[in-house]
Amino acid sequence: MRRLVLWDVDHTLVENSGISKETYAAAYEMLTGELPLAPARTEGRTDRLIMRGMFDAHRREMPSWPEVEAALSQAGAARFRALQTRGSALPGAADALEAVGRVGGVVQSVLTGNVRANAQVKLAAFGLVGWLDLDVGAYGADGDDRAELVPVARARAARAYADVGEKAPTVLIGDTPRDVAAAHDSGVGVVAVASGVHDAACLAAAGARLILPDLRDTDAVVGSIRLAFS
Repeated sequence: MRRLVLWDVDHTLVENSGISKETYAAAYEMLTGELPLAPARTEGRTDRLIMRGMFDAHRREMPSWPEVEAALSQAGAARFRALQTRGSALPGAADALEAVGRVGGVVQSVLTGNVRANAQVKLAAFGLVGWLDLDVGAYGADGDDRAELVPVARARAARAYADVGEKAPTVLIGDTPRDVAAAHDSGVGVVAVASGVHDAACLAAAGARLILPDLRDTDAVVGSIRLAFS
């Protein structure tokens, strides 16, 4: 049976350099006709929680989720060139994806708080899509909490691949305590990467056992994923 490796996007594979917060602000403005008074709070939250938090902070009722997702997708697509100019793939990201892709019996996708359209924009901006089956990923439209996204990705992979079960061995790779908590809460493996705002000590305090400083050492990435499956 094949196994799943599910990557976070922001600050794990991609540095968005503030484009994400600009996207949330633009989506909020599209939906309300007003600029937000404060930036979105992200830190590993899903887009559902992020946008709800913005509306709650402004004491407004959030529109229907399809309206919100459409606004997010439109705002994200409009910032593709800005992302290419100001952002970057994180060091080692492409090589790590390629190396994991060479491991037999693995399906790679994403588990991200972004809606799918914006995850794809961020990955495509830096040529990272080719190693990932985005059809079996789980996204910010799929649930409020990251742990809710794990069974979504497993179910999609099971429908797409005859040799992937709905309880397929799974490893999450991410940079925040929320990634670590999502893995623990859903009973799957995790490799934490201290490439975002949370350092190794913070990730260890959240319960991460396998922590990488970044993705530059592809042997360490592959080795950590193998350990996380064991």
